[in-house]
Amino acid sequence: MFARVESAALHGIDAFTVQIEVDLQQGTPFWTLVGLPDTAVQESRDRVRTAIRNSGLYFPLLKLTVNLAPADVRKEGPAYDLPMAIGILAVSEQVPLDALEGTLIVGELSLDGGVRPVNGVLSIALHARESGKRRLIVPQANAAEAAVVGGIEVYGVETLLDAVQLLINSKHKSPTRVDVDALLRQPAEYEVDFSEIRGQEQAKRALEIAAAGGHNVLLIGPPGSGKTMLARRLPTILPPLTLEEALQTTRVYSAAGLLPPKTGLMTTRPFRSPHHTTSYAALVGGGSIPRPGEISLAHNGVLFLDELPEFKRDVLEAMRQPLEDGVVSVSRVQAAVQFPARCMLVAAMNPCPCGFYGDTHQTCQCSPTMIRKYLQRISGPLLDRIDIHLEVPRLKQDELLTLQPGEPSAAIRERVVRARERQLERLRPYGLVCNAQMSSKLVREQCPIGEDARGYLRMAVQRLGLSARAYDRILKIARTIADLEGSESIQLSHIAEAVQYRSIDRRFWGSG
Repeated sequence: MFARVESAALHGIDAFTVQIEVDLQQGTPFWTLVGLPDTAVQESRDRVRTAIRNSGLYFPLLKLTVNLAPADVRKEGPAYDLPMAIGILAVSEQVPLDALEGTLIVGELSLDGGVRPVNGVLSIALHARESGKRRLIVPQANAAEAAVVGGIEVYGVETLLDAVQLLINSKHKSPTRVDVDALLRQPAEYEVDFSEIRGQEQAKRALEIAAAGGHNVLLIGPPGSGKTMLARRLPTILPPLTLEEALQTTRVYSAAGLLPPKTGLMTTRPFRSPHHTTSYAALVGGGSIPRPGEISLAHNGVLFLDELPEFKRDVLEAMRQPLEDGVVSVSRVQAAVQFPARCMLVAAMNPCPCGFYGDTHQTCQCSPTMIRKYLQRISGPLLDRIDIHLEVPRLKQDELLTLQPGEPSAAIRERVVRARERQLERLRPYGLVCNAQMSSKLVREQCPIGEDARGYLRMAVQRLGLSARAYDRILKIARTIADLEGSESIQLSHIAEAVQYRSIDRRFWGSG
């Protein structure tokens, strides 16, 4: 007897169909599993056999062959346990064959017949809907995540017996429902707020501009000046996630197995802060079985790199392409995988090895050669991809001791949201959402400036020795400043402020 059960697997964060073909014939009891299974899938034979028996069901003592198709793609992980068990029960006439039509099944089995959660269920649910399936059976712990998709009936099961009863009687339980709009309406909760920051008005202004336009930021200052404190509060002023952004972010976390328990949808922008000892694969993504790295886990959020010069040179250089294109491409012998990586980079660093170069309170102990070597750990091409370079000085004593709170994040976020709305209206025909995503060609089209502003910018470029990419960055920042003010055109004052956020190139890197 023959049965076919449809399941799914992940390629990067995208899902594809895996057909589990089960054949039962007379002969010596033996189970053959084919279709390029990895070790976890090979071990499923013992898990499935034991789970069926411990669920009070019958495991056939005949010749059993299970094929995972397509046979030329390596299968990994325990997500095929439940569909394999259902296929075996179908060929042994314990589950009706017609109940498998239009149904996609995933899940890991425990030895007592329980169904454990698996990774990537949101992507699997999207694939199931796109491929015309009417029903999706997943572990109960993944049900809310899958139900976010809509357009397909999602059933969460806690045990193998629960899945069997559902296939025998479709009214055994009701499908899982999730109110996505209600999830997105819930205000994001943060443990920090901009009101806690004393002083640093220029830095807060720069981060507001960065949030409004999606610009990358480099914070340079002595230890204790508040660089990390500023960076950790940046997500609190970013616009709320849209449904599309929430789905993209959730897919990455689900595929990586990092989705918080009982979370159907990520509704808060991620903030990732890897240590400077992080490896190439951990930051960018990769491994023998490619997994998303920190830059992808920060998709639609903030990637914070503290002590930037302490990161390995090859790790930093690998970020250049993702920062430009918004995707990470990981190539392996079997296949190439792409992960989304559209995030805001916020980096922080000291101006020298001891940290006190240019500080008014403490004398720097570093020689010019030491300072130059320290700064040269960061390449010019990487610096060019960071729009805003900001000096964060040490707080003055009166600023540090003031009891007056700063402006709250909610008030800053309102201005940021209005500026993003203007950008979205202007850039929607190009499929973009913020100024930082504009190409050089689009910058020329969308950022016209008057002759006075052009002359000022030409002079600034000559004096600072800025590259063509830096020239475009200044225009993007000026466009964002104009959006924050509600101005239709870029004025000289906008250009002048934007140039300030590149002017420290000359002080620290000796440009011009």
